[in-house]
Amino acid sequence: GKCHFEIVNYPKCVETYRLARKLEPFRTEGLEYYSTSLWHLKNEVELSFLAQTVTDFDKMSSMTWIVVGNCLSLQKEHDTALKFFRRAIQLDSRSAWGYTLSAHEFVANEDFEKALCGFRQAIGVNARHYNAWYGMGNIYFRQEKYELAAYHFRRALSINPRNTVLYCYLGMALHANEQFEDALENLDMAERLEPTNSLAKYQKAFVYFSLQKYAESLEILEEVRDFAPREASVHFLMGKVCKRLGRVNDAILHFTTTLDLNPKDKNVVKSAIDKLHAGDTESQSDDEL
Repeated sequence: GKCHFEIVNYPKCVETYRLARKLEPFRTEGLEYYSTSLWHLKNEVELSFLAQTVTDFDKMSSMTWIVVGNCLSLQKEHDTALKFFRRAIQLDSRSAWGYTLSAHEFVANEDFEKALCGFRQAIGVNARHYNAWYGMGNIYFRQEKYELAAYHFRRALSINPRNTVLYCYLGMALHANEQFEDALENLDMAERLEPTNSLAKYQKAFVYFSLQKYAESLEILEEVRDFAPREASVHFLMGKVCKRLGRVNDAILHFTTTLDLNPKDKNVVKSAIDKLHAGDTESQSDDEL
């Protein structure tokens, strides 16, 4: 189950831990991977049931409160989730997961300084806890400190070199820093490890867009659309690419689809539609929703 978690195969991780719990229902070891996988899969029902079950039989285990914290985090009750992650740390001061998940809640509340502190505490407990290295890299990426972000993603990859999410985020940081070839190399690695990884494909298309290789970009985006037909950002980038290729009608179609799928970004999309017949003056920063 842990191995499936580390390679981002959350469905298989959950399936394995379900079997383990049938064999040994009172075992708490591994619940951090099980509950976090349920969080990633947005399986609120099973996670709530798991939280209720573990609190019934062991309130003095730090893993119990990590499960409860994950459950509340999925319900977007971030402040309450933080309290339970802190309880997990009180019960086990060397709980790297407790510090890391607390830090993720601080990120959700956009309190980046406290989040960085939490990730550093996790690394202090376990220097090979790659999740904390990734968390720090993600904060620096959001703060547009791309070199720092790339450094932390590389540290995470040195610990877990088969995690496709890490390759994707490293590729995104390198792309943002205009290191296009290195970005493509990492995104290619993510795709080799997981051929159906739509994030890696989308980011590759975005790199090709930045390189003005519009035909290659569109070819990849059409493949991504088949994987994720309701992903607004894919249609939006397809619209931008079609505009650059002079296919105005196709661009309008993709922008309209984007608007249908994601009405909250209507101002960005309408602006792109208005500029269809104007000169191409958009900055690259406007190329994603």
